[in-house]
Amino acid sequence: MHATSTVHAADGAAPTSVPPISDSKTFSRAFADIKTGFAAKELWGHLGWQDIKQRYRRSVIGPFWITISQGVIALGLGLLYSQLFGMPTSTFLPYISTGFIIWGFISGCLSEGMETFISNEGLIKQLPAPLSVYVLRTVWRQTLMLVHNLIVYVIVVAIFFTALNHPYSLNTGNCDPGYSGICHPGIGWYSLTAIPGFLMLALNAGWVTLLLGIISTRYRDIPQVISSVIQLLFYLTPIVWPIDQLLAGGARASTSWALPFVHGNPLFHFIQIVRAPLIGQEVSINSWYVVLGITVVGWVLALVAMRNYRSRVSYWV
Repeated sequence: MHATSTVHAADGAAPTSVPPISDSKTFSRAFADIKTGFAAKELWGHLGWQDIKQRYRRSVIGPFWITISQGVIALGLGLLYSQLFGMPTSTFLPYISTGFIIWGFISGCLSEGMETFISNEGLIKQLPAPLSVYVLRTVWRQTLMLVHNLIVYVIVVAIFFTALNHPYSLNTGNCDPGYSGICHPGIGWYSLTAIPGFLMLALNAGWVTLLLGIISTRYRDIPQVISSVIQLLFYLTPIVWPIDQLLAGGARASTSWALPFVHGNPLFHFIQIVRAPLIGQEVSINSWYVVLGITVVGWVLALVAMRNYRSRVSYWV
């Protein structure tokens, strides 16, 4: 839309027209894009589901290959690392399985989020849809994959439920009297707090996909850099190794100097607000503070990028 104003000259002179001012670079247009995108839920919902079906077309069990591959990886690494770390399989396997599921969602949003607009080049040039539609398509697709992978979590927890439904320790299995490590409360009604945890995770996936999508569309080298960083972050984040071993009572308490680096890793907090309740662990209030802070800052950056470069994405793809 353009705003056109007319200035009337004095003494009856002919009015002078002021050049129209474009409102394409405004926060109102950015918010309108996101609002319209959410309203088009049938479009991005259908596109996201079609992505899953297309990926496993002509397969007998279809999207359940996602579940099988996730289960095999979690089982193999869970059995291996439980022996390497000297931890009970009954408590460590649910820990590593849930960590892999949450990490799969995060890494998927990061890696595929960078390609959001590039992979939708044809639709962007032909379909007059809000840019947020393609962002929601990516997040929805990753959510569907997460739901499939949760089947692994349900099976693992069902098998080891008796080891998780009471106070337990990842290091020893039971919270023996005088134990100096972390004693987790166990699975209960508290586990339902994983739902708002995932909602926060999905909300952050939205701004990450939007921001990285815009940057990567303009600078095509960025996806290669971030892909390498993702691999590094996987090993730096407590996913296959438990933070419990760095604390008192753990086998690697002598390396507790690394704890500040762990707590300084934002991905640890994002994984923790979802994983911890699912396996009967408490979430530190600090994790929620970190997540809320990153959510606010991230969306501000994404909206600024949306305001300034929304109209240029179609020319960059």
